[in-house]
Order: sequence, then structure tokens, then C-alpha cells
Amino acid sequence: MANIKKGDLVQVIAGARDERGKQGKVLDVIVEQDRVIVEGVNYVTKHTRVGQTQRGTKTGGIETMEAPIHISNVALVDPESKKPTRVGHRLEEQVKDGNKRTVRVRYAKKSGKDL
Repeated sequence: MANIKKGDLVQVIAGARDERGKQGKVLDVIVEQDRVIVEGVNYVTKHTRVGQTQRGTKTGGIETMEAPIHISNVALVDPESKKPTRVGHRLEEQVKDGNKRTVRVRYAKKSGKDL
């Protein structure tokens, strides 16, 4: 089970000075490269070639977008304290249609101090 998933609130704990400490929602997880794209973090300028669409409108130019950041440089944010924390897993029983199943569930560990 993955520690960080799409839609999680994470905080940057390492990297560029101006990025460190920022919090944002995970937009995408790139599993093969161990990277995540975080909303509002690690903006880069991308130059795209000018082209035409079917309707004849021009596309391309300079746009800013979020670049991937390594998954080890972000930490999950505890929903209660709004501070970065570690992730644990526990087994819980789930009853669905009268059948019992054991499911692994993520939870935020209590952090004693800031990471």
C-alpha cells in the first residue's frame, strides 16, 4: 500500500529553499519514477511549439506548470494538527454485504515535533 496517494495533502520537507515548507494537494503520482506532482509547488516554465488545431486557432507559447518532485522530499500532513507526519498502516475489519474482510488502512501517526 502506498504512503502517498492522489488527493493527499502533503508538505515539502526538502528541496529548494523557497519550496520548503509549502503545503499542497497531490495532483498525480508517478510510481515508476517515485515522484509526485504537488499543486502550487515546483513551478517550471515550459516552451511549447506553436501549432494549429482543427478549428484554426493557434496553440503553443510559454506556459508555467508544476514539475514532479521526488516522493522522499514530501511528507503527509496530519489532518488534525496540520503538521507533517509519518504514515502507518493497521488492519481493520470491514463488513460489506454481511461478509467480513480484513483491510489495510492508512493513518497519520502522532508527530511529537516538526519534521
